Amino acid sequence: MAVTLKWIKKQLLSVAERSRERGLQHSGKWASELAFALDPLPMSELPPPPVLTEDDARDLDAYTLAKSYFDLKEYDRAAYFLRGCKSQKAYFLYMYSRYLSGEKKKDDETVDSLGPLEKGQVKNEALRELRLELSKKHKARELDGFGLYLYGVVLRKLDLVKEAIDVFVEATHVLPLHWGAWLELCNLITDKEMLKFLSLPDTWMKEFFLAHIYTELQLIEEALQKYQSLIDAGFSKSTYIISQIAVAYHNIRDIDKALSIFNELRKQDPYRIENMDTFSNLLYVRSMKPELSYLAHNLCEIDKYRVETCCVIGNYYSLRSQHEKAALYFQRALKLNPRYLGAWTLMGHEYMEMKNTSAAIQAYRHAIEVNKRDYRAWYGLGQTYEILKIPNDSRMLVALGECYEKLNQLVEAKKCYWRAYAVGDVEKMALVKLAKLHEQLNESEQAAQCYIKYIQDIYSCGEIVEHLEVSTAFRYLAQYYFKCKLWDEASACAQKCCAFNDTREEGKALLRQILQLRNQGETSTTEIAAPFFLPASLSANNTPTRRVSPLNLSSVTP
Repeated sequence: MAVTLKWIKKQLLSVAERSRERGLQHSGKWASELAFALDPLPMSELPPPPVLTEDDARDLDAYTLAKSYFDLKEYDRAAYFLRGCKSQKAYFLYMYSRYLSGEKKKDDETVDSLGPLEKGQVKNEALRELRLELSKKHKARELDGFGLYLYGVVLRKLDLVKEAIDVFVEATHVLPLHWGAWLELCNLITDKEMLKFLSLPDTWMKEFFLAHIYTELQLIEEALQKYQSLIDAGFSKSTYIISQIAVAYHNIRDIDKALSIFNELRKQDPYRIENMDTFSNLLYVRSMKPELSYLAHNLCEIDKYRVETCCVIGNYYSLRSQHEKAALYFQRALKLNPRYLGAWTLMGHEYMEMKNTSAAIQAYRHAIEVNKRDYRAWYGLGQTYEILKIPNDSRMLVALGECYEKLNQLVEAKKCYWRAYAVGDVEKMALVKLAKLHEQLNESEQAAQCYIKYIQDIYSCGEIVEHLEVSTAFRYLAQYYFKCKLWDEASACAQKCCAFNDTREEGKALLRQILQLRNQGETSTTEIAAPFFLPASLSANNTPTRRVSPLNLSSVTP
């Protein structure tokens, strides 16, 4: 195992340096911390410096200048001097600078013009251009592992989850050592079933990924087994693994064990701030006021403007029943990082204590937007609704429908999805889930009704046509109309499929089939009654189509 550990250490030192060169500080830090946990390498076995290509040499001056600007957070300035650079490293820094510039402007606008509870309304304006440029490079197979990672991040930010997952999986194959890609993939996986269908590279990094995702999915026993096997393999000194084990015990409410591990971690790494908000949650639950006070003061001395520090101080004031002050610190945490899950949930708790239920609901909803797996936010939201006797939140109803679906209680699931749609579906997903249930039950006409209504809703409210499931809906309708021998309608939907990456090939194939059948003299049927057809505005050639007949969803109405 010693040889293998030496090889792993070489890899970690190499990827840590490559990450830092590209401004990926967190990935570089993760690799460095893991490398530090392994025995030092003799000088003769240290990894050699990366080989420079001609493009690297040509771009060296521009890269060196731009990297100095990048490190000072002058992202637009860095991007300006990297224009036209051809090397992989300089091109990545160019695109990453533009991405971070957009993120910084978005965060500044959020803090300046809006309260933290309204942060979701501000968008990163650079994302669409970045997606366009990176997709061209991706099609031409010109992106390295880091470039694929950035492309995946852009897709995720645009809510193109399916495409993002595919790109992150590709990134882990091209560059398995980059922890950032694995971590992004973790954030998009919602259950164990989804995990089974991922084609991941067979590498030692996969073990760290599985341990992390098992913790996220609350599969704590499996996570602890993975971490124990990594410790046995030679990573026993890793503070990252120790902290993850402490978080795992926190999640299963083994408070004594979690506290013991966190105290040990503090001895090994006394200036550590990561995960200290989780430690403070445990101290809060045990009402350990002196210890929580000491932790808050200690972190304040280290860095009082870190998100975790603000959450620890918030917990300290909450334990002293100073809820207004506590909420103020959680708000401060969210100004520093509007996507920090723990702060949203804790702020929801504080608003509940202050009897401000509407603000609590908003905070819990934002927590769920950040991470749909967060059981504490769901519990808080449920508790708030119970107090207010509100049964009509579409997100709650969709989540309940998903639970029924997993329990194979499909009739109840249908009722929940229909109810979510009827009360005003916030996320525009209830009809899609209802349609998929009808598909499962071979109720093709009802599935088609749901999909067409979904498409009408998306287009009529002026939402982006790249909405997650629009391509799925057009694909199903194209196949449905094809089976009904309604060539015009099938052709219109198939042409719409060609506008989406994931359905383009199927759309083209179906159009060829329709053309072939028409050439053979097959005519459209008039005997099979389709539920309704595409409205003229969505039809491929804007040719008039039959009137949309009313929806008949009585079969699923509770």
